[in-house]
Parts: sequence; structure tokens; C-alpha cells
Amino acid sequence: MTSPPHILVVDDDPEIRSLLARYLGAQGFRVSVAADRRECEARIADSAPDLLVLDVMLPDGSGLEICRGLQERRRLPVILLTALKEDVDRIIGLEIGADDYLGKPFNPRELTARIKAVLRRTSGTEAPAEELRHYAFAGFDVIPEQRRVTRADGSEIDLTGAEFDLLKVFLERPGRLLSRDQLLDLTQGRDRDPLDRSIDVLMSRLRRKLGETEPGAIFKTVRNGGYQLAVPVQARQPGGAR
Repeated sequence: MTSPPHILVVDDDPEIRSLLARYLGAQGFRVSVAADRRECEARIADSAPDLLVLDVMLPDGSGLEICRGLQERRRLPVILLTALKEDVDRIIGLEIGADDYLGKPFNPRELTARIKAVLRRTSGTEAPAEELRHYAFAGFDVIPEQRRVTRADGSEIDLTGAEFDLLKVFLERPGRLLSRDQLLDLTQGRDRDPLDRSIDVLMSRLRRKLGETEPGAIFKTVRNGGYQLAVPVQARQPGGAR
């Protein structure tokens, strides 16, 4: 029998820890909790959780620093919890590799939906029929079922889960102009707040990691329109059939 996903909740508020431990447990998850950075790092080392729900403000350090350290050492999906007005923290969180964020106060049902969406994306179990395709574009090869992007020389590009999902949306819709609202819905299954800059942040990171040296070389930005993949895409079946 497959064990349920293990969620580690890190928050210094005991009521939030207790609420999420009960609620997420009732949704079928295995839940651990931590009150600060020290406990968080101990739980990660001892129990290898599948996903981290991480408050940005902790009594002995920043959740952003934990997130940055995790992405340098290992790939662990992270959903950040931030105060509603902490837009800077949300943007920095995405820049250093968080997979999603949720503003406080939040509905536990929405957090559960976000957790399930991130786990689907990062586990590589989404849409089996679509995963039969591999893609080639601008000198890169993409293998969706392995969530791998490689250069022509075989070296691998390290993308976060959110960055990979964004790239995959473009590869599945080559040449289409996609608005920020469409991209957010297709990658994270939610509507965009008018002040939400997460797609712009992820686009900037994706461009940098792919080595885009001049505007429009790989992605075209359309003012008040969105983004468009500006290079041809070859889709093929595993083994080379196109």
C-alpha cells in the first residue's frame, strides 16, 4: 500500500499548527509540525517530508532562508504562508524556489487544494496521456515524465517545479499568446490577483536559466497581452517518433 504524502507544517502559531494538523490529517495526509527553524530542520532531517508548508516569519529566522537553503541542498516542494501585504516576501519566495504561496488568513480547504496541486506537479503523475510526448526547442530537450530539461551537450538545467510547469504550458501551446491570467490558471489552477506578479517573476527566472541573452530570443513579451514562445517546437514520442 502506498503511504500517504507527508506534510510538514512550520508555523510559530500553535493554533495554526493544531488546526492544520487536524484538518490535513482528516484529508488523508500524514502531518508533522514544527514551531521554528530549528525544529523544521530537525524534522526534515529525521522524516524526509514530501512537502513543506512554511511560514515566512519565524522566531529564530526567516522562512525564506529555509527555502533558499533547501533548494541548494535538495528539492523539496514548498508552499509559503505570508501576511496578505507581504508582496515582497512572496516575490522573493518565488525567486528562490518556492512552488506556491498563500496569504494569511487563509481557508484550510484552499491550502489543501494547493498542496494537492503542487504534489501532482512535482511527483510527475499528472496527465499520463500528455506525458507521452517529449519536446525539443531552441537547442533544449524536455522529457515531461522525468521533469528534465537538458541542453544539446547533455547538461541538465535545474528548474523548480513552478518553473518547469510554466515551460511545459508553452511547449504544449507553441506560438500561442498566453495572458498572465491564463498562465496562472494553467500552472497553478487559480485566478490572478490584480497585484499578483508571480508569473512575471517565474518568466524572468525561466528566461535566465535558459540563457536568453536578448529580449524575444525565446519568449516574446506582448504589452498588455502576456507571453508567447517565439521559437519552433518539435514534439515527438519517446524513442524518436514525431
